[in-house]
Amino acid sequence: MRQARAVGAVIASLLLCVGTVLGTGPASAKDPLPVTYNFFAGIPNELATPGGSLPGANDWNCKPSPEHPEPVVLVHGTGGGAQTNWGTYVPLLANNGYCVYALNYGTIPGAPWPISAIGGFGPIEKSAAELSAFVDRVRKATGAKKVNIVGHSQGTLMPTYWIKFLGGADKVDKYVSLAPLWNGTNVAAAGELTTYAQALGIEQFQQDTIGLLCGACLQMSKGSDMMKRLQAGGILDPDITYTNIMTRFDELIVPYTSGSLRAANSTNIVVQDGCSQDYSEHAGIAGSRRAATFVLNALDPEHPRAVPCELALPFTG
Repeated sequence: MRQARAVGAVIASLLLCVGTVLGTGPASAKDPLPVTYNFFAGIPNELATPGGSLPGANDWNCKPSPEHPEPVVLVHGTGGGAQTNWGTYVPLLANNGYCVYALNYGTIPGAPWPISAIGGFGPIEKSAAELSAFVDRVRKATGAKKVNIVGHSQGTLMPTYWIKFLGGADKVDKYVSLAPLWNGTNVAAAGELTTYAQALGIEQFQQDTIGLLCGACLQMSKGSDMMKRLQAGGILDPDITYTNIMTRFDELIVPYTSGSLRAANSTNIVVQDGCSQDYSEHAGIAGSRRAATFVLNALDPEHPRAVPCELALPFTG
């Protein structure tokens, strides 16, 4: 308990520091909503409305327009949250006429704020069930048959479990991924560590130890049982359109090409191709204006817009 309070104090301090830099007032409800291209743009709202929703998100009275008939569901990454991960994307998508929804999944049960503001720690199977229930609520509220998924990091992989094993295949049209990891990640040699643990017969010890902190973390390592299960028979669904947006500077998805999928219904994009000024890495890609424009074009390919090339810094975008 003492350790949990200490962790909470550290997280609260970090949130407060970022909030001081960006401002802590809630965003205006006026249209258009202000859009800040910065991965940390949602933290001030988490400080102002703990456990709430960003302005423009989770309006259960929103009705999709004929131009954008499918709601967008934002799926955060490990350690992210509905507000902290999507400060750029919620106002951007809402301003462009989408009904936008974001959930917190994989949070630590019973944890107080600010620990409750971060998620993606639960096992992928459990998180996928949470996503399934959330999407069904979105579909019921909006009357939409399908949704579009925009995910970041673990949020690019976890929905695949829902699609393959929990009945989500006929509920998704477009699947857009920021920093995806379709072949798992080998960060800090996680894939090799799992292989060695299996060979030494201590895999259960490894899983129990890391699983106490993050049930999904080892599942995302290259060659894990979860990755094998997701990849069996092909990770792609033939009736879903995939767009994979990667960064060469990704320090957590190693190699970054793990996010590439070769198929007729899949488009692979590296943000640095044609733009050496974009230094966004694993977090910053979710704040990069260039990456965000690729996302808008993936969601509405019939009305493509020019993709800018401008300086994007690591961590913030």
